[in-house]
Amino acid sequence: MSTEKDRSWRELEREMAAAGLDSPPAIQAFLDGIPYSAEEVYRSPASVLRDRMGHCFDGALFAAAALSRLGDPPLILDMIAVRDDDHILALFQRFGCWGAIAKSNFSGLRFREPVYRSLRELVMSYFDLYFNSIGEKTLRAYTVPLDLSRFDRQGWRTSDGEALDAIAQKLDEIRRYPILTPEMEANLTRVDERTLTAGLLGANAAGLYKI
Repeated sequence: MSTEKDRSWRELEREMAAAGLDSPPAIQAFLDGIPYSAEEVYRSPASVLRDRMGHCFDGALFAAAALSRLGDPPLILDMIAVRDDDHILALFQRFGCWGAIAKSNFSGLRFREPVYRSLRELVMSYFDLYFNSIGEKTLRAYTVPLDLSRFDRQGWRTSDGEALDAIAQKLDEIRRYPILTPEMEANLTRVDERTLTAGLLGANAAGLYKI
């Protein structure tokens, strides 16, 4: 028997199809074309499509839902930072390699082509462009992928509230892999002024991490 969640997801699938979200680049282009939200609320993929707005968490879930419509598993990965916001990627594979889709307030933390042979390789492609508003390189760890299909019964694609809170909580609990030794961290340089300016191009200042 069809449930209300099933019907809502089918409706969202039709809306995503109508919006032309038929490939990873098209999904990324949609996210790049909507404003970055500075609101401290979570939006489900359905709400992102309706409101045409979202932040990092919202964008990753939206991309995961859109990828699942294309037959990909809805996988996300959390990148952990210090003195900065964490950043969440929606993962996909093509030709045996990993790529990513993301909504970010920073221009360098968005799409990655599926050319990375491991998740660590993918994550490290973000390292030099993952910095805060004063130019400190802030990426320190990443999580194992989280398969959002485990939250299907809670209707994460179409329902705001408890389902999204449960996903956020799970991201705090799953295994993390550090990427730097203490010696590496102590010797990091800041990004140069040109890179900082490029990274902040078009950023919503209200959504930047407060240092």
